[in-house]
Amino acid sequence: MRLGVMFDRDLPPESLVPFCRHLETTEVDDVWVVEDLGWTGAVSSAATALAVTERLRVGIGITPAPLRNPALLAMELGNLARLHPGRLAAGIGHGVQDWMRQVGALAPSPLALLEETITAVRGLLRGETVTLQGRAVRFDGVSLVHPPAVVPPLLAGVVRPRSLELSGRVAQGTILPEGVGPRQIEEALKLTGEDDHEMVVFVHLYLGDDASVVTGLAEDSAGFLKVAPEEVVMAVGSPEEAADRIRSLWEAGARTVVVRPYGPDPLPQVDLLLERLR
Repeated sequence: MRLGVMFDRDLPPESLVPFCRHLETTEVDDVWVVEDLGWTGAVSSAATALAVTERLRVGIGITPAPLRNPALLAMELGNLARLHPGRLAAGIGHGVQDWMRQVGALAPSPLALLEETITAVRGLLRGETVTLQGRAVRFDGVSLVHPPAVVPPLLAGVVRPRSLELSGRVAQGTILPEGVGPRQIEEALKLTGEDDHEMVVFVHLYLGDDASVVTGLAEDSAGFLKVAPEEVVMAVGSPEEAADRIRSLWEAGARTVVVRPYGPDPLPQVDLLLERLR
């Protein structure tokens, strides 16, 4: 069981360095960076986080397949994996469809694009010469000159049943978004169907009693997941309540739980949580 902390997209990019250096001194296993349209690029954030730490695994959660040519993505990930062997986990997803439409990158078949992207990137990272004539990805004898000795795991950031089945076929793990609970984790594990498949679960963390904050977080996740706000699972309230919620996600089968602390000063919340999880 692993515990990760997300560097929230609303935090100033220059605070990533002290954020990671603080987590390096704690019992946290991972730091996760994001790639949302208009915020920051995940590869540059991951490179920075890896460069200023020695122990933490750095997760990319997640890069949208429509925005990344698989050859370029494999080159970037391979470079990071060679420089920091064993400390990178890369999430790839469909991308938020409205955002992809905004930048003219909406895929005709998101499922095909994601499967072919993961397949191509995995092959390149393993040092293979990849030829692929797919619906969305077309490679003709492409290979990396410097493939990594330690191949980083690729995880699919998905939530719907067909996408979860795809993740089980081609990825080494799955990333589930904020708001899912034990029942959804158990269902996802059935669909991915692999014993060595890493299930990563993101969860909102808010240690406080401001009901408007809790409501806002629940409504945001509910809109994305297309569920009622009361169905959204979050680590909120007291440190004890948040710790119990995280334990329930581990018990349901999540191998890695990544907390997304709310607010401009997230690290004190992480420290309080760690005290209760010890």
